[in-house]
Amino acid sequence: MGLRGELFSTKVLLQNRTYFFNVKENRVGDLYLNIVESKNRDEGGFDRQSVILFAEDLQEFLKGFDEALRILEKEVRERRREKRTVTHDSKTEDKSREHSKFHSTDDRNGKGGRYSNAEHKKPDHAERPRKGRPSQEGRPPREGRPPQKGRRVVVKKR
Repeated sequence: MGLRGELFSTKVLLQNRTYFFNVKENRVGDLYLNIVESKNRDEGGFDRQSVILFAEDLQEFLKGFDEALRILEKEVRERRREKRTVTHDSKTEDKSREHSKFHSTDDRNGKGGRYSNAEHKKPDHAERPRKGRPSQEGRPPREGRPPQKGRRVVVKKR
């Protein structure tokens, strides 16, 4: 038997906590599992929490533990699924929000025009120049060709 009745001891190191799993024997000869959580305090030292499970109670404890673990894993899966769905839905929602900015319910009922609602304004694309040849100002000249000049204006003489 080891120090203080220890038969087995192992530890699990996590980011800000350490867990110890100790199998011990008391003075009467009963075996138990001691689970200890230890974490650093801000002001120095450690906070320690301990759970003691006797061997004869371990099967009932494990049933409850397994049930809680199943629920926990199910919740984690559902939240991950929701997170993916929310991310996908938020993209869809952004598109529908963009659509609804410019098409109020009045517009759908046939009352008023496309931008009749005072809170709605024209989209940025409505103020862009019409389709056609893009402006050549500020662009570098094309290779192999002379730079294009503006439209030629032909003045007819009478």
